[in-house]
Amino acid sequence: MALIRLGFGRQHLCLLKRRSFLMLKLTAVVFAALLFCEFFIYYLVIFRCDWPEVKTPADRSGQKTLKAMFLADTHLLGEVRGHWLDKLRREWQMERAFQTALRLLQPEVVFILGDIFDEGKWSSSQAWADDVERFQKIFRHPRDVQLKVVAGNHDIGFHYQMNAYKIKRFEKVFSPERLFSWKGINFVMVNSVALEGDGCHICSEAEAELIEISRKLNCSREGKLALPGDLLSPQQGRRSGPCPDPQLLPASAPVLLQHFPLYRRSDANCSGEDAAPLEERGIPFKERYDVLSQEASQQLLWWLRPRLILSGHTHSACEVLHGAGVPEISVPSFSWRNRNNPSFIMLAATFTS
Repeated sequence: MALIRLGFGRQHLCLLKRRSFLMLKLTAVVFAALLFCEFFIYYLVIFRCDWPEVKTPADRSGQKTLKAMFLADTHLLGEVRGHWLDKLRREWQMERAFQTALRLLQPEVVFILGDIFDEGKWSSSQAWADDVERFQKIFRHPRDVQLKVVAGNHDIGFHYQMNAYKIKRFEKVFSPERLFSWKGINFVMVNSVALEGDGCHICSEAEAELIEISRKLNCSREGKLALPGDLLSPQQGRRSGPCPDPQLLPASAPVLLQHFPLYRRSDANCSGEDAAPLEERGIPFKERYDVLSQEASQQLLWWLRPRLILSGHTHSACEVLHGAGVPEISVPSFSWRNRNNPSFIMLAATFTS
């Protein structure tokens, strides 16, 4: 009887060891899967990205190339519409993707083209402070990397929701800077929400800022100062006067950055894996809601004469040409909540007069 009991005890012990080993094995597999899916996968995907090659003429071979990264529509969830589990998941994905991109790609400057927050248009002071704190954690960056942000309709509200308090609150965190130059390249950051064209106080201030920037750019490129009336009338030729300081800015056409795209009828001519779904591309855009008005779009092209335009808002990628062939790229959303394949744009650029 003692032998039988001893044999049973050994068999039971062996079974426990097997179970423990299986549990350990299962735990290791689950841990490895989590580590891969929630950490290493970002390195695997972003490692395949590379900066575009810049071809420069032989006489400009010594020029330095600026490496910039563009994101849009991060839509950090707020206290009203954001479930804590959804917040945790989406923000972890954005944080890992952004931090991995910084480590592997090492951009010099990062631009986020509006709709940083989802509820900035109505959030309380405390909710705003909480959202800003989360943003600063997710999009933390080394001191040698600059982060520039433009306002979107979810940050300060559409035109009918926008007010001076919301704009000042936004600019207190992200700076009111409208003109930024680096390595000979000018970037103009536009509050496109204020380009309603109805003469409101905020709209008039925004237009006055852009006209002043236009004068500075005109001085730097032509050594002449466009007169005020001419800037408001694309139909007329430009008259010019003496320029007080022609060396103020690099003599190059600017890159225009804003949240709303310039006017286009729809995304019907957009293609590629980051474009809107096929069934949505033909839906007409509404002026002053989906895109800027035709008038505001023409004014921006006339005032600033950009070399390139980058915008957000639609959550999908698109490339279109305006006027005399000025390209605009709509940057897809960087949030998994808005699309299943969030992405960003990489720009390598040199000074061009």
